Amino acid sequence: MNRADNLLARCRKGTGRLVSIAVFAAALLLPLGAANAGETADVAKVQSSFDSLFGTELRGPPVYSTLFEHQLAAAAEASEGRIGVAAVDLKTGRTIDVLGDQRFPMASTSKIAIAATFLEGVDKGKWSLTSEFPMMIPVRSQPFSSPVAPVRAGQYMTAEKLMELMLTRSNNYATDGLLRVVGGPAAVNAWVRKAGIKDWHLDHDIATLVRDDGALDPARVIDDRDSATPLAMVHLLAGLYEGKWLSKKSRDTLMSIMGRCVTGRRRIPAGIPDGATIHHKTGSLHNTSSDVGIVETADGDVFAVAIYVTGQGSRPNRETRIASIARTVYNGYQTESAGAPRTAAR
Repeated sequence: MNRADNLLARCRKGTGRLVSIAVFAAALLLPLGAANAGETADVAKVQSSFDSLFGTELRGPPVYSTLFEHQLAAAAEASEGRIGVAAVDLKTGRTIDVLGDQRFPMASTSKIAIAATFLEGVDKGKWSLTSEFPMMIPVRSQPFSSPVAPVRAGQYMTAEKLMELMLTRSNNYATDGLLRVVGGPAAVNAWVRKAGIKDWHLDHDIATLVRDDGALDPARVIDDRDSATPLAMVHLLAGLYEGKWLSKKSRDTLMSIMGRCVTGRRRIPAGIPDGATIHHKTGSLHNTSSDVGIVETADGDVFAVAIYVTGQGSRPNRETRIASIARTVYNGYQTESAGAPRTAAR
């Protein structure tokens, strides 16, 4: 086994598909001083496998061709952690991203897909918004002491009330109540796959996700579990907004509830000027903060945006970065919209 193969084998070791950026980056740097053809080939092999594993180019800054792209790259500069952004203008299809095809922890942004899965059941007559289900309350247990954190049934509420709590206040007990109704993470993943969304996967209920949080640093480690790429999330948001997968009534119900979100006031809403309507969902876990949603501008433009921020020293710092990125996306689309017509491109 040559040095490149040995490095790759070492970097692929671990549980599931966990890969440490720091470990892999160190592995890449070791042979960069190679002087002969054999070692140069090793470097190329490691770099190619690196890009394949992460699904994106991390060895150097990408090349940006427009002012909007340069501005977004500057706003999403991530020397103190990983930052992923994707946005799509729903009128033109113009898509822009920074590390848009890299996995980030969804945290509570996954609750949008849980709601959509439940609403599809409503459309099919499996249950209704007036059906009553219990909240699922965590029972105290040690981290990683079981594959699934124990829970008990709590107060019964209508599905509409559970969904309101889940999406506007990010209530985890309400979320796990609806998640159990639809059939758990596997059912949500099946709905997402059927919708044609790739690079999106839910592995745990929220009780387990929260109980076992903190073992990994998402600023340094990419973990495919309970994660999505920013591009996957904006495609999900765009499809839901456009009514691709739900009845008009269910689509309107989802957007209306997301429009009443009270969490994350310092995130996307803080970066969007008055007069715009925002339908969004926040997410927070150890060393990561996120916000994803639909923005309807006062001028009638609409864009979907997903922002995932890790590191940056503190939660307030992460929220400030999210607001700044949201404003950059807003200004960029507004500027392009005011200019000459352009062909949608990514």
